[in-house]
Amino acid sequence: MVLHKQSFSRKLFIVFNMLLLTFITILGIIPFVHLLSISLSSNTAAMAGEVKLWPVGFSWDAYVYLGEKVEFFRSLGVSVKRVVLGSVVNLFLVFITAFPLSKSNDQFKFRTVYVWIFAITMFFGGGLIPTYIVVKNTGLIDSIWALILPGALNVWNMVLMLNFFRSIPRELDEAATIDGAGHWRVLWQIYLPISLPSIATIGLFTIVGHWNAWFDGILYLNSPEHYPLQTYLSTLIMSINAQMSSMSIEQLKVMENLSEKTIRTAQIFMGALPIMVVYPFLQRYFVKGMTVGSVKE
Repeated sequence: MVLHKQSFSRKLFIVFNMLLLTFITILGIIPFVHLLSISLSSNTAAMAGEVKLWPVGFSWDAYVYLGEKVEFFRSLGVSVKRVVLGSVVNLFLVFITAFPLSKSNDQFKFRTVYVWIFAITMFFGGGLIPTYIVVKNTGLIDSIWALILPGALNVWNMVLMLNFFRSIPRELDEAATIDGAGHWRVLWQIYLPISLPSIATIGLFTIVGHWNAWFDGILYLNSPEHYPLQTYLSTLIMSINAQMSSMSIEQLKVMENLSEKTIRTAQIFMGALPIMVVYPFLQRYFVKGMTVGSVKE
């Protein structure tokens, strides 16, 4: 066997590519480091704009302020509950909707018509007021389901899954049908295992969407104890001034190193931290589904 050495131009390209990707990675990390530094800095340094990539006048007060609040942990629990329930409902509906719509017109009549009906909802919506009226009349106001059911089926994710299903060799479906498998069995025992990379990718989109959502909490929830984390954090800054007017002298001393900027950066960092933790575990699924070679002609 003759080993071909890489040419100088190839080595140069690899080095340049690695340096470029490293530079892009650093650019992506710097904003989060900057946020963390501000949240761990003193009030004076943060307001003066002295903080860059390292805390100035190190202080935990912003995180202590957030962590000592019962409302914070309660809203965190609501967000976790929303992410779990919302992701399960979203993925289930996406999966069972994309499966029949991925079939050809001879297998599923008017399949194209149904696809267009779903696609229209991506460009035209009923509007905020009609949506609120529907949620209210269905008795979902001030419940966790008001945050989940109005957007239970994400059409964009459904289209992604539909296209993935259409890339699966038709011979798999036909072979299972010949062996006596019905549509449900084909869906859960053949399509589901093959679709894990696609499901993981769409699942990450769904998790991020539910975790970052805050406006629907303000819109549909009347009780602050039902707020998810992002809704709670979005209202926290607006209530700081009102809270300070009723604080004792000891509490005001704790607030000396706090400002709107340090608390805001602390809440942004804490809000993004769970997604940054989850992403590395799902990132490897951002590849094409492993269907190549599953059927040999």
